[in-house]
Amino acid sequence: MDRRKFLKGTALGLIAVSAPVSLSAGNEPVRKVAKSGRLNLSYKPNELRLRHAFNLARNSRTTTPDVLVELEYDGIIGYGEASMPPYLGESIESVCKFLSMLDLQQFSDPFRIEEILSYVDGVMPDNRAAKASVDIALHDLLGKIMGQPWYKIWGLSPEKTPNTSFTIGIDKPDVVRQKVEEAAPYKVLKVKMGLDNDKELVEIIRSMTDRPLCVDANQGWTDKEKALEMCYWLKERGCMFVEQPFDKKMIDETAWLRERSPLPIIADEFLQRLPDVMRAYQVYDGINIKLMKSTGMHEAYKMAVLAKSLGMKLMIGCMTETSCAISAAAQLAPMAQWVDLDGNLLIANDSFDGVKVIDGKITLFDKPGHGATPIK
Repeated sequence: MDRRKFLKGTALGLIAVSAPVSLSAGNEPVRKVAKSGRLNLSYKPNELRLRHAFNLARNSRTTTPDVLVELEYDGIIGYGEASMPPYLGESIESVCKFLSMLDLQQFSDPFRIEEILSYVDGVMPDNRAAKASVDIALHDLLGKIMGQPWYKIWGLSPEKTPNTSFTIGIDKPDVVRQKVEEAAPYKVLKVKMGLDNDKELVEIIRSMTDRPLCVDANQGWTDKEKALEMCYWLKERGCMFVEQPFDKKMIDETAWLRERSPLPIIADEFLQRLPDVMRAYQVYDGINIKLMKSTGMHEAYKMAVLAKSLGMKLMIGCMTETSCAISAAAQLAPMAQWVDLDGNLLIANDSFDGVKVIDGKITLFDKPGHGATPIK
């Protein structure tokens, strides 16, 4: 028996008949009826447990809801994920509802990526993380069929990946010191800001290390004059850029700060999908692309190409995610000046083995698809 027929028969034997979405039934995967030569979707709820409370300017949490997705075609399985921090407005219930509405078995050719993802995008508006989970699984599937990782398919050089930052959230001084000690293997630290103790956090970190910093205010700053003063103060302390200083609606204030700041100003919450790149142009110096906001790898790549064509700086970021979504985002890393791909390092129950940080640097391997595999 040839390998393709063997894989096909094995996978079909494992796929159960379809069941209604029922979160009360536990975390058993919900599957569609498998059809040979068709795309078959399955998904199950998950919960990510954070190693430390994740404290931002506007909220705090110890877990992140998550949904794991599998997309099967002729015995080959692609893996995807939807991670849902509170500000996205999605939940396990909303993601499972969206996925239950999809009829991917209508597609017999997984390479029709524009057609498939256009259909997924048109089922309902928003639901970006839910759409990203399908997109990531589809890319993984296609990469496996082609036997190539996506950074190679896109023609990118893996040695050009930057060092990833490691996030230090807002916390008490003793916890901040503990986090800095835990971040010893990483060459860049990302500091969450937006409260009245911003300078104190930086001074604590600077008392322990002189590693480069980047700052994420998470929309927490409100006064443009104070923000400008803070940018100069941070520049003197080895900061590389400031991410989302003001509320995303404060466009004039952000443009004013960008014109005067000694540090680049990077868009995060302001930026969701491809049309937002042009909105960010000349308001921000660069953009932070996250798969859970962009609906996945396909649109994220288009956003990166557009931003670079406009001369904007590029950052690839993440939510708290497993190594599945982190490995998917890492395929774009060679295009970026900076990456913040530590979401899998911040959780205690990663269910995938994928991209690694070696000597502080995102390291891509020659594995097909996005390269992440389930931990059994």
